[in-house]
Amino acid sequence: MRLRVHYAWVVAGAGFAALLASAAFRSVPGIAMVPLQEEFGWSRATIAAAASINLVVFGLSGPFSAALVDRVGLRRVVVVALGMIVASAGLTTQATQPWHLYILWGLVAGAATGAVAPVLAAMIATRWFAARRGLVTGLLTAANSTGQLVFLPLMSHLAIDGWRWVMAVVGGAALIALPIAGLLLRDRPSDMGLAPYGGTTVEPPPAAASSALKVLGEAARTGTFWALAASFFVCGATTVGLIAVHFIPAAHDHHMAATTAAGMLAVMGLLDIAGTTASGWLTDRMDPRKLLFWYYALRGLSLVLLSNALATQSYTLVLFVAFYGLDWIATVPPTVALTARRFGAEKAGIVFGWVFTFHQIGGAFAAWSAGLIRGWSGDYLPVFIASGVLCALAALVVLRIPRAPARAAPLPSTAPATP
Repeated sequence: MRLRVHYAWVVAGAGFAALLASAAFRSVPGIAMVPLQEEFGWSRATIAAAASINLVVFGLSGPFSAALVDRVGLRRVVVVALGMIVASAGLTTQATQPWHLYILWGLVAGAATGAVAPVLAAMIATRWFAARRGLVTGLLTAANSTGQLVFLPLMSHLAIDGWRWVMAVVGGAALIALPIAGLLLRDRPSDMGLAPYGGTTVEPPPAAASSALKVLGEAARTGTFWALAASFFVCGATTVGLIAVHFIPAAHDHHMAATTAAGMLAVMGLLDIAGTTASGWLTDRMDPRKLLFWYYALRGLSLVLLSNALATQSYTLVLFVAFYGLDWIATVPPTVALTARRFGAEKAGIVFGWVFTFHQIGGAFAAWSAGLIRGWSGDYLPVFIASGVLCALAALVVLRIPRAPARAAPLPSTAPATP
């Protein structure tokens, strides 16, 4: 008997490759910050500003990319985005002024990587899967967040011979993923006459493409949207903004080699695959709000202990690396689940795109402010303590989200704010 694989898994595999490759660019600021500082004499705040612009543009491009996918198709958007990453990586090697980084890292790479981000994972999961959505969201999200970390050992080794070699890894990864996405990605199951995986009926595409701003206006009238946005602001601040950008410089402050710190981040990336996949599995079986509570609460505790762990470089640092790896972006599957249940599968991609925008704004704020505070105080301790407090607040906020209905409630058109 011949075993047939539903094409949804092929699309998921192509999406995994694109997400993994595009995320390599996210590792660059952490690796290149000290070498750029030494070569050009730029402050950490100046370099972190480029990373902050990247994170803001990354986040803002998410919902508009999701709306663009509705109009021109998933495959075209992903292929063009990967091409932009290749071009940006090549041009960054010629940068000699901070504004070069602001344009190439901030605007070009920010827009491109934002189009190939967890928003893409949410769209593939909600369009192609009626069953196992949480698991698929976890796997695809792990590809994006893990891609930020698993390239770090190679990049840190190449950076010894010059930070420009780091960009070759970024461009090469995107160049490999580009034909995979171009050949295998498809927009919807109905384009191939298929029902979603786990579904029984072929679902036709919507009559009209959704508008990113219109969907935002509707979602913003609900309390659920703002609770998810606020908690995801904290998630971004404590991952892509703080740890991804400043962990290596913070370790450098405690006389740890950059290659050693990069190896720790790479271990976090590997553990993130297990943590986020497990989070997706749990999301299919448990209350997503309770999962989010524990993720944020334990993350906050670990951040409070991080400064001491770096100073002593004892088993506490090993525990931090292990836990933070498992928890890194485990928040995404339950957040996507709450979004889809509240706003519906068809609009979930765009709504989650706006929620993810707050994730990146939080990351941008943390990347910039952590560099500023480090320059002012000479220590990251105040940043780690403040981040732990924010996580505790986020843990309380997610518990206030109403229990999601079995079927998505309609988005209000003129009604006042509701849960």
